Amino acid sequence: MKGVAIIGGGPAGLMAAEIIATAGVPVTLYERKPTPGRKFLMAGRGGLNLTHSEDMPDFMRRYGSSAATLSPIIAEFSPLMLRAWCEGLGEPTFVGTSGRVFPQSFKASPLLRAWRSRLDSLGVGFLLRHDWQGWDDDGALVFLSPAGQIKAKTAAAVLALGGASWPKLGADGSWTKIMARQNIPVTPLLPANCGFAVEWSDVFRNKFAGSPIKPVTLSFADVAVKGEVMITEKGLEGGAVYALSALLRDEIMRKGSVTFTLDLKPDLTAAALLARLQAPRAAKSFFNFLREKSGLSPAAVGLLQENRSAHDYTPEALTALIKAFPVRSTAPFSIDRAISTAGGIPFTSLDDHLMLKDKPGVFVAGEMLDWEAPTGGYLLQGTFSTAVRAARGTLAWLTD
Repeated sequence: MKGVAIIGGGPAGLMAAEIIATAGVPVTLYERKPTPGRKFLMAGRGGLNLTHSEDMPDFMRRYGSSAATLSPIIAEFSPLMLRAWCEGLGEPTFVGTSGRVFPQSFKASPLLRAWRSRLDSLGVGFLLRHDWQGWDDDGALVFLSPAGQIKAKTAAAVLALGGASWPKLGADGSWTKIMARQNIPVTPLLPANCGFAVEWSDVFRNKFAGSPIKPVTLSFADVAVKGEVMITEKGLEGGAVYALSALLRDEIMRKGSVTFTLDLKPDLTAAALLARLQAPRAAKSFFNFLREKSGLSPAAVGLLQENRSAHDYTPEALTALIKAFPVRSTAPFSIDRAISTAGGIPFTSLDDHLMLKDKPGVFVAGEMLDWEAPTGGYLLQGTFSTAVRAARGTLAWLTD
């Protein structure tokens, strides 16, 4: 039997390799970097957020316009199944206070080591430093390897090359050119879970870049998210920004800019805040008065001072500014700074098994597909679930 090629050594590729090899089919995994799972390890630096524990209706809403398509795919390998799989590798999981699910070690490296050991025991072959170049005229897979160009003729292939974020870790979106040569549609890749450029004053940038402001509530249109924002030299990022990044990015694409608001004191009502700000300022500076009366952090007060008229506001106007500070951006951060990407191969180009309609025997999984989700476990869950669907589709294809 000819084996199956898995192209890409991230979580989607590794999961597809496991499913197919467990069925007794020979698997060779090709990875362009010296080691697999590099982005997986990076994601685990702050505690590997595998999935989320919320009820499935709420969970699926996080996938936006792709929810209907992904719902049966995620049901096939659900958050509970993902947690059981993780425990089977000797890494029990726990639910954090926010509902996010993590391995008890709070790291990716022990899980990846156990996973590699399982794949080795299943006979999965790893060919590292093999950069996929596409297909030759006879349909063979072409790779650039340390030994030069090599070709592989396989019974099927699973493409799991990721998006275009964090390109130094391996996924740079170069596969889109290969798809273009095959006339396979690709929705343009865009930054997702990203920060946004803001034109700060030099004083604010030099003093507060790298400072968080929390808690805040970020609002745009009819959506509000409470969390943290991080000031950077070029703008804002952080969990609250990432949660609304798709809406903010799309608004910029439509109108050229977006203005959202930050409630800098979300745990204090406007009436309570106003009562504090109506106290006499006496000889206190604006900065010290605000810090003392509002409890705002130095970075939050500095942000208010970006509105150069704030010093002259009445207590009522200053309260309104604190509860809805406007921030304008004309661009998301570049895709290489994003946590993930939107866009990719549309589901309309695939059958229900995630096989390319115009390329029989070639399946697609993970971030190569045209879907996006916020951070919080939804990205990895979608990646794992689509890999399971593509792998099972591959097995069905081989037995037809």
